[in-house]
Amino acid sequence: MGEAVAAYRALLRATRRTFAGDSLMLSQSAAEVRRHFDEHRDETDETKIREHIDGAREAVHFVSNMIVQAKLSSRGTYEVKPEKDHAGATLEVPSEEILKKSV
Repeated sequence: MGEAVAAYRALLRATRRTFAGDSLMLSQSAAEVRRHFDEHRDETDETKIREHIDGAREAVHFVSNMIVQAKLSSRGTYEVKPEKDHAGATLEVPSEEILKKSV
């Protein structure tokens, strides 16, 4: 149980760090993390519990290393500033439609 709580907290920290300053993504990612953990709260099969915890750890890695938040600059363009954790990762530029929805 303690390991599941640690994975939950680590995933929430990863989303807060990745989506800092984006209130929509912060609230939606926190709700999605909560929904997923609540969905499996009553799981008793140790193998499935281990799979869920491992999946949460993979999600922490993915959110921390594969997602970069673009920020609207004063020039009206979006800037992406990958951090050292993102080195070597392929950056996928979101479509204009997705970017407009996030503003």
